[in-house]
Amino acid sequence: MVLLVLGFISILLITFSLVIAMTRRSPAEKAIDRRMAAIQTLRSIEGSISAESTRLLKAERTGKFEWFEEMLDGYHISRKLQQLILQAHSSTTVSTVLLGSLGLFIVGYAAAWLFASMVMIDLPCAAALAFLPYGILSFKRSRRINAFNAVLAEAIDMLARALRAGNSMVGAIEMLSKSAEEPAAGEFKEIFHQQNLGLPLRDALMQLLDRVPSLDLRVLVTAILVQKDTGGNLAEILDRVVFVIRERMRIQGEIRVQTAQGRLTGWILSALPVVMLVLINLLNPGYSNILLHDPIGRKMIYIGIGMLATGTLIIRQIVNGIEA
Repeated sequence: MVLLVLGFISILLITFSLVIAMTRRSPAEKAIDRRMAAIQTLRSIEGSISAESTRLLKAERTGKFEWFEEMLDGYHISRKLQQLILQAHSSTTVSTVLLGSLGLFIVGYAAAWLFASMVMIDLPCAAALAFLPYGILSFKRSRRINAFNAVLAEAIDMLARALRAGNSMVGAIEMLSKSAEEPAAGEFKEIFHQQNLGLPLRDALMQLLDRVPSLDLRVLVTAILVQKDTGGNLAEILDRVVFVIRERMRIQGEIRVQTAQGRLTGWILSALPVVMLVLINLLNPGYSNILLHDPIGRKMIYIGIGMLATGTLIIRQIVNGIEA
């Protein structure tokens, strides 16, 4: 029976690997798909595009999962995943993420069932493994936003200097797209291209906020739009924005240092029981058989999982309360 399950898992992994390898697109196709997905996602969020324009802007699907993509169109989960993929600057698709999660769920459930045939343990393990693609996208999104925030203050300084030198706003953005560090340079380059195509500055900046949901960037966009409506010296306003952003980054760094011990303690206390259970069973196979198969032992496992989850949530709330 064990060999049968292992064979099934191996065939499943090989099949998914072959499907992903055969449906992989060229870099040029990925770039085109990414730009079309950005237009689709941003316009669907704004809700200001007609049905005919949606049909014209809709990217043609040529993959093997076309039926799945069509079925997901219009659902909230599809729009949220499209927005997450856009913000993570990834070339994957919604169907790939969902089908990959489904395959990982099956593999995780089978692997957990081999270790402990308990539904209350197998399902959380399978769900955790199925969450992996979404977690990877969230990690890439967070890493990109942090990288953008790290170079944003310097980019605003360049923008202010370009304005003082007599450049227009569009010219300053062009200079910024050539001189700033990535990923800020790429995002401001996109704004410059949109300006050349006739998109109003307000709409270009709002789309930038959709692609990079950063609080620091929101401060910058708000300052630019307010100055555009009320007037004033934009270079001086940008100097104040840079000061606010740098002070905020400094305070956030101090808070992270102060809460590092609490966050590390939470991770250690949450992972220690699970890690120790796995290590003990690897060193002494069969050590936990009574705990896993006896009815009283299973009840103790359920109580332990509940207490572990409760303690993790309490520690998380304490740390987040300090950060707030």
